[in-house]
Amino acid sequence: MCSRVLGLIREQAFAVLFGAGFAYDSFVVAFRIPNLLRDLFGEGALSAAFVTVFSDYDTNKGKEATLQLVGNILVFLTILLSAITLVGMIFAKPLVVLLVETGFEQIPGKVDLTRKLTVIMFPFLVFISLSSVVMGILNTRGRFFIPSMASSFFNLGSIIGGVSLSLIVPKFGQPAIVGMAIGTLIGGLLQFSGQLPTLYKTGFSFQPNFNLKDPGLQRILKLMVPAIFGLAAMQINIFVNNFFASSLEQGSLSWLNYAFRLFQFPLGVFGVAVSIATLPVIAKYAAKNNLLKMKETFTSSLTIAFCLTIPSTIGLIILAEPIVRVIFQYGKFDAYATVKTAEALTFYAIGLFAYSSVKIMVPVFYTLDNTRYPVMGSFLAVIANIVIILLTIEHMGHMALAFSISCAMIINFLFLSVVLYKKLEGYSLS
Repeated sequence: MCSRVLGLIREQAFAVLFGAGFAYDSFVVAFRIPNLLRDLFGEGALSAAFVTVFSDYDTNKGKEATLQLVGNILVFLTILLSAITLVGMIFAKPLVVLLVETGFEQIPGKVDLTRKLTVIMFPFLVFISLSSVVMGILNTRGRFFIPSMASSFFNLGSIIGGVSLSLIVPKFGQPAIVGMAIGTLIGGLLQFSGQLPTLYKTGFSFQPNFNLKDPGLQRILKLMVPAIFGLAAMQINIFVNNFFASSLEQGSLSWLNYAFRLFQFPLGVFGVAVSIATLPVIAKYAAKNNLLKMKETFTSSLTIAFCLTIPSTIGLIILAEPIVRVIFQYGKFDAYATVKTAEALTFYAIGLFAYSSVKIMVPVFYTLDNTRYPVMGSFLAVIANIVIILLTIEHMGHMALAFSISCAMIINFLFLSVVLYKKLEGYSLS
């Protein structure tokens, strides 16, 4: 809750300082590049794979083997992600051009500004991925408060550092939005370092080693590979939506991003929170081969998610415009931007229950060492997203992009539900 409130305050700062248009459109595209890789290597594939293997080691192999595994994965990740970051910074401009449609490039200076912001924010990937490993360790040890507050540290760094620097950097001939990009980097560092004191209190000691043949590391990578393909499929949806949005009216990317941030509030408070709390418990039961308890934990978590997200969906649809007006309509964010953002929020809200449920369901496949079905579901969602956009964008404009994502997630949810029902030999939501 703290994290999501601070996240909304962060978006309010963007709305007041930059509104919806040139600068914020550039920031959205630039941040999406390292954020995409964060989903692959950080809080997505890596997190679920790491918690599954770490729980097994912690339960069955003892403290020394567990510490060696953690030391190895931290060193491996740091080397790999540093190399990816360096390559990304060098090839930032081609990456930006790949993400946007020609209409984006035709606005003088927009691609160059996006490239500059991308270079500044790319190291965020390293901090946020290491942070997800630390979070996985603490969650498995039963520590949830500080890891969950870590994203609040990110938002605080982004707000205080970003807003302060956005007022300072113009004096040095830089656009104000550059200050917000640097603030994002500060926030990523705080999210990682803010968890370290709690980590050491749990008795953790860092034992650096680098062994590519380590069975634990290889098992994590083996679990990650299909998951990366699955998440990559979902990121294709983001690429597709960015591409189409950049060809629409200027500000479309901004409206969609502001709406998605509001959509993420109940998703983060309910869906992600339940998922984070559920994963280590399910992983423990999987390590003990206790299918009955694992099934009970999953079904109770899914029931909680339904009970919380369906009322949230109704509230977001009915109150979309007043919510956007109260939170964002200040400074450079005008009434027109409010209407357009509210339109997008209404269609994002349709898929809230499915989005939250998938967050809970996918880790169950990891604990069952069966990751091909989430991959299949993700690619099914990509196909649905593209088809729905092509059918609706001419008539719905930017709303088509929010609508298509919601429909794609509902299709993914239905597919995974059927498969998991068979894998768990049935389950009840009563």
